[in-house]
Amino acid sequence: MNYQWDFSLIFQNFPVLLKGLGVTLELWLIAGISGTVIGLLLGIARTSPQRWVTALTRSFVEVFRNTPVLIQLIWFYYAFPVLVGIQFSTFGAAVLALTLYTAAYSAEIFRAGLQSIERGQWEGAKALGMSQAKALRRIILPQVFRRMLPALTNRMIELAKVTSLASILTVNELMYQGRLLSSTYYRPVEILTVVALLYFVLIWPGSYLASRLERRYRPLP
Repeated sequence: MNYQWDFSLIFQNFPVLLKGLGVTLELWLIAGISGTVIGLLLGIARTSPQRWVTALTRSFVEVFRNTPVLIQLIWFYYAFPVLVGIQFSTFGAAVLALTLYTAAYSAEIFRAGLQSIERGQWEGAKALGMSQAKALRRIILPQVFRRMLPALTNRMIELAKVTSLASILTVNELMYQGRLLSSTYYRPVEILTVVALLYFVLIWPGSYLASRLERRYRPLP
């Protein structure tokens, strides 16, 4: 097979791909930051002594961890508005679904981090007159973030790749623009190759950072 590569249309439509890359980055940052914050709150709640609190948060985590992300995206765009009476934009539905998806996984990361802290540190903070909230903020959470940073970084890398599923809702992100150009010009090899390279350029720095953090914060033998 002697395939004739032609990248001229890529140069002509590169601004379209860059616009899609910008939407992907925006979706990634919004869902990543908000999902991590919600995940932190859920992770703290998962360690609560109140059984009903842990039961509710565990149910949330299990639902979002054990259903496909694609189903979540479609459900929040087509089904959720029927329940609440508000129609979301495609971008809004994608942000909501990916935020909650990220929150569920982040909650488990923070829960594991909190439970890895020795009980004596809580007791020492209490002996110094600190409230539980103050001890959490000043002593416990800094250690949790340090221990969980590699895992959180890997979660953000996974989220960046998952944003491509938002194209199913016609969110004008990178994958959607690539599919649109492919169907317009019938040159999927060149277009999707460039799309893959753009994803690589976007995601690889985070992957490199995750490996560095993993080596730096690896427990000593």
